[in-house]
Amino acid sequence: MMASAQMGRVITPGTTAVGHCEDLVILGAGVAGLVAAYELESIGYRVTVLEGSERIGGRIHTHRFGTASDAPYAELGAIRIPSSHEFTLRYVRKLGLESSLRPFRTVLSDENNHLLTGQGFVRVKEAAGPLMKDVRRLIPEATHRRTTLLFGAWLTAFVRAVAPAEMRDRFGSDLARLLRLVDDIDLTPYVRGSRGDRIHVATVFREHPELRAGCGPRLHGFLDDLLLETDTDLLCLSGGMSQITERLAARVRGPILLGREVVGVHAVRDHVDVRLRCGGTGGTVLTLRCPAALCTLPFSVLRGLDLTGLDEDKREVVRSTEYGAATKIALHCRDAFWIRDGILGGASATGGRIRQTYYPLPEGDPAAGAALLASYAIASDAHLLGRLPAEERHVAAVDELTALWPELKEPDTVLDAVSIAWADHPWSKGCATIRWRWGGDIARCVQERKRAACPQGLLFFAGEHCSDDPAWINGAIESALAAVEAIRTRLRITR
Repeated sequence: MMASAQMGRVITPGTTAVGHCEDLVILGAGVAGLVAAYELESIGYRVTVLEGSERIGGRIHTHRFGTASDAPYAELGAIRIPSSHEFTLRYVRKLGLESSLRPFRTVLSDENNHLLTGQGFVRVKEAAGPLMKDVRRLIPEATHRRTTLLFGAWLTAFVRAVAPAEMRDRFGSDLARLLRLVDDIDLTPYVRGSRGDRIHVATVFREHPELRAGCGPRLHGFLDDLLLETDTDLLCLSGGMSQITERLAARVRGPILLGREVVGVHAVRDHVDVRLRCGGTGGTVLTLRCPAALCTLPFSVLRGLDLTGLDEDKREVVRSTEYGAATKIALHCRDAFWIRDGILGGASATGGRIRQTYYPLPEGDPAAGAALLASYAIASDAHLLGRLPAEERHVAAVDELTALWPELKEPDTVLDAVSIAWADHPWSKGCATIRWRWGGDIARCVQERKRAACPQGLLFFAGEHCSDDPAWINGAIESALAAVEAIRTRLRITR
């Protein structure tokens, strides 16, 4: 994985000499780049992977609090796999990880998880009454059946927990329209819980697609994400999601070179020139002439490079593709104190700046402590903590969480803290593509995906931003497989 290789000559900064590479070059060692490398080698290509950072995995990032294989860990990047994501599960099986699959407990999935209501923090098992009062405050003039109010209550809980601030602030008008439509549906089959006070919101929307007519444009565009992230049919990997990229890298025979920052790409008719900086800021810059290249860098990063040979439409899509923000903060705790309070997984909707708090069950030696994903925030919420220096954001997360967990302030409860603000991360500059995820019809989505993936001469493109599943591992893999087929077809023709 850390292999090095001599690629042409090392060229001092400012010179124009060119090194030559006979390999097909892949830019980026995230899951798209590694899948493409593995698949291209399987059909006979020699491949070199170039990665600007000092780690593989991209936005799959499992952080371990310690060096032991069973040290407590937290997912600072991708955290779950929908069971419908066939490409991801195909590679989980191919990499021998199927036995590590576990159900993923999502936000409000445990009856002892907390959520913030108009009456303060309450447990999920006691939340129906306070949530229905919140709905009545949002739309005081409305009169609805109890089951309709129950639907509105749990939809409101999920929106508050998962949706970005700009959607939460405008949710009242969407809710009023939706509840008028829901009043025409018999919700009895969807009532859940020992007290009959929960409704499976995702199933209602799946079986009654006409309800989408009650959603404003922004909620309509975000609805699939909201329902997926609060569904019960999600999976994760015991031992960490980074096992996917680690095992892919182990199967790639060609070099995977870290610390190779791409600073420019020049696409011409019969080759691609890639300009690299090695050794960090001020390091040596060389130009590598490649027979073809696959770029898996996010467009948020790519548009900051020196690009030539791209047509105007490609330049426009690279310039204008939007990326969302996400900030995660993980705490290494002395023990899993939340278990003593009856929480056996899932996540609380903690609100404030920290938004969601996940309680992974310890897997290793209890003496090594436990990891708590103290904060998971997206979009504008992510910036509130993400723009703080790391130590300040860690203190802020602990301060907010003490409203639920006073023991966090006790000496030696928090042993360490780590965080990542993806919007400011130099190798991603965002957590995921959002250009066509929050709004837009299907035809537009297809067209945007095609524009993002469209090759420029012998420069090909892959990544979640080039797929039908943006923001997911599944989309990155899907795009890598499509790029491999395009490369195979094109290079066979040119040869």
